[in-house]
Amino acid sequence: MEEPVELLTIENVTKTFNGRTVLSNVSAKVSTGKILGLVGKSAAGKSVLIHMIRGSEGYCPDSGRILYSVNHCHKCGNMDLPFPGVPCSKCGSEPETEKIDYWGLREHDPVRQELKGRISIMIQRTFALFGDKSVVENILETMDAGDPKRVDKAVDLLEFVNMTHRATHIARDLSGGEKQRIVMARQLAKGPLFFLADEPTGTLDPNTSKLIHKRLVEYVREHKICMVLASHWPEAIEEMADNAIWLDAGKVVMEGKPKEITAKFMEEYSFERAEGKQTGEPLITLDEVKKHYFSVSRGVVKAVDGVSFDIKEREIFALVGLSGAGKTTTSRMIAGMTPATSGKVRVKIGDDWIDMSESGFAGKGRATPYIGFLHQEYSLYPFDTVLQNLSTSIGMKMPAELAKMKAIQVLLNVGFPRKDIEKTLYSYPDSLSVGECQRIAFAQVLIKEPKIIILDEPTGTMDPITKIIIAKSVLKARDELDETFVVVSHDIDFILNCCDRAAFMKDGKIVDIGPPEKVICGFDGKQ
Repeated sequence: MEEPVELLTIENVTKTFNGRTVLSNVSAKVSTGKILGLVGKSAAGKSVLIHMIRGSEGYCPDSGRILYSVNHCHKCGNMDLPFPGVPCSKCGSEPETEKIDYWGLREHDPVRQELKGRISIMIQRTFALFGDKSVVENILETMDAGDPKRVDKAVDLLEFVNMTHRATHIARDLSGGEKQRIVMARQLAKGPLFFLADEPTGTLDPNTSKLIHKRLVEYVREHKICMVLASHWPEAIEEMADNAIWLDAGKVVMEGKPKEITAKFMEEYSFERAEGKQTGEPLITLDEVKKHYFSVSRGVVKAVDGVSFDIKEREIFALVGLSGAGKTTTSRMIAGMTPATSGKVRVKIGDDWIDMSESGFAGKGRATPYIGFLHQEYSLYPFDTVLQNLSTSIGMKMPAELAKMKAIQVLLNVGFPRKDIEKTLYSYPDSLSVGECQRIAFAQVLIKEPKIIILDEPTGTMDPITKIIIAKSVLKARDELDETFVVVSHDIDFILNCCDRAAFMKDGKIVDIGPPEKVICGFDGKQ
């Protein structure tokens, strides 16, 4: 068995965007079969470092280097792990062990292109799949068409991410967590030497997360590649990483054993929930609601299969369960985005109950202006500033100063520091971290002051401190504006801290409903 050898070297890298230093003299080394964990708050620099290692356009370090150690075959151009005396896996020739400075090569240098092809990346909250193709077809798309074993390899990868039961399903019909697992399988199908993961299990339920953590570690060890993992979840860093770095404002605060790093990082994490307003009369009711799809290859798919419950005015109500249980579909039916196949979904507006499966202005059109929805796959206008994104979302004309005042207030409510507000207002989304963009998307919903707000995985990729801020924002909106929330989430801490009741879903049905601590307590047993 080969001894671990150095595979990736991060050497004093510094990066500045628009005068703001996002990485400052960061260094690290990762060997074959090892995993480096990155932990830190939103905008700490984790994603920037991930993109810099990936070689993404615009992320060239201002100073310092990223070095990749590989066995480079000059006959066929192939790259392998840098073990001495091992012939090229492609042509059998004798390769040379080299340290390649990716950012020191010309943009179209063949060596740079070959190296980039051996680096795979999973980006936060990106579910880019071919929507009209099946799950297995999505994986086959990334493989060499001439490989006679490609189907077997695709099936192995589906088993690896625990998705064999969805092999023939159309990608667009998957839940966010299921899409995330297929994206992972597609990236692994490329046979990377370097695997980069930015919040790889942020939208997965705890049970599936643990499974994926375990299997990713096994994959890295077995294939002797290296992995750099960025996560806000201490459990992910502890379960997967061999070494960890705590980043804050682009600087290395601490480096060492994962448990020591996460324990120190979590010292700031505390939350005490104050007693809020009492809930009112039912505002949303579901009566024997079903949502069935039909597929030629699969027959009838029962996404939601006869659920009944109500949600009261000013209640913060959670839908929990494993990925693919029907939570998002249920929330979309409440919002009127997806009509029920049978049963009734009704929302009370004024003194009238509105049938959310009835189209037109006389039907659900009466209720939708009072409903806000934060999607897992949210998007901001990339060429508009934050202020423009927020002003546009209001959907009505008002004096510029009033719109700005509302934007400032809502940004403060979702945790942006007052001293940074003016700068944030005139920033563009691509200059902000993923966590900051997620909070702005939440602000887009809050600024409209809707009666009902539906949040689909609102905190999956947020750091613990930001989760506290969002929880307080939800509670404040409920108590001050009498808003009602429906929360789809795998984030147990958020649900326990924030929600009044929870419904556990499995296979499209409600298994349990009641206080969050009662429902969550049995989460591991409800598989």
